[in-house]
Amino acid sequence: MRRLFPLTDVTDETAATGGAAGREWSLAELAAAYAYPEPGPERAAPWLRGNMVSTLDGAAQHEGRSQPISCPADMRVFGVLRALADAVVVGAETVRQEGYRPARARAEFAAAREAAGQGPAPAIAVVSASLDLDFSLPLFTSPLVRTLVLTGAGADPERVAAAEKAGARVVVAGEGAGVDPGRAVHALAELGHTRLLTEGGPRLLGQLIAADVLDELCLTVSPLLTAGDAQRIAGGPSVTLPRRFTLSSMLEEDGFLFTRYRRT
Repeated sequence: MRRLFPLTDVTDETAATGGAAGREWSLAELAAAYAYPEPGPERAAPWLRGNMVSTLDGAAQHEGRSQPISCPADMRVFGVLRALADAVVVGAETVRQEGYRPARARAEFAAAREAAGQGPAPAIAVVSASLDLDFSLPLFTSPLVRTLVLTGAGADPERVAAAEKAGARVVVAGEGAGVDPGRAVHALAELGHTRLLTEGGPRLLGQLIAADVLDELCLTVSPLLTAGDAQRIAGGPSVTLPRRFTLSSMLEEDGFLFTRYRRT
């Protein structure tokens, strides 16, 4: 892996020691490259980052899944971003399609998480209006950290009871049946989860963008062309004015670009 941006006065040592392709970065180096902003002096405001992968022609999936357009380096970054987060926010459809499992503890990050006041692994926070989820899955019945289910006040009481019986914690983040993205972010922060990561899917990411609560986007650009009618990384209605983000870093490995954009 090599750093393409920001440029420095000295040639990136990763390229200098490993040739044009660079070398494989350690987990500690990746963690430093993707560190969350330091909290403010008065309180730790929530910081929500998205992590998505897209092909050159804009596909966020191939045959319904993101794995075919990913690569080993992308999965290393994926793991590091999870290891840095307090909670991973994910849509119900993604849970169903991607076969989500509980986040696992990683020995390499145990000391850093303890020093940051974090649990052994991030909590998974599932956003669902209908609660049409299989609550017998390990994500709900046997997570290392209790799974959260974000829903609206109008959710079906029987489905709420099923979620709680399975062991999940139900968090109300909306007045009706649906979830208000801004309220969801602040509800998680009130639970102590201020370092937030969303892995989509596209519909949830679109809702977060429309609500103007996304602070950062970590986008892997895959050197693949798929054509077809796959979803983009964000769906749903367009915003009134496009959101402007600024490139803060770019890494490269094997033709994959690992970009990081922050809210302007």
